[in-house]
Amino acid sequence: MHEQVSMIYKNERLLKASEVAKILNISRSLVYRLIHTGKIPSIRINQAVRIHHDDLNRFIEGNRTEADAYPIHS
Repeated sequence: MHEQVSMIYKNERLLKASEVAKILNISRSLVYRLIHTGKIPSIRINQAVRIHHDDLNRFIEGNRTEADAYPIHS
């Protein structure tokens, strides 16, 4: 999977919602909700919705949490 993701970034092509869902390990419908709410910027080409990899990277970085935000209870 990591090899596949790095190939996507090297090609710098626009990503489909299904590809974003695979990368984030979430459902495609959740990707569309994130797009609809503006949390992930998108590009619309007629009926097609695409995501630029830089926008996806910003979304991922913006949702990163600190390790101590979720303390491990023993």
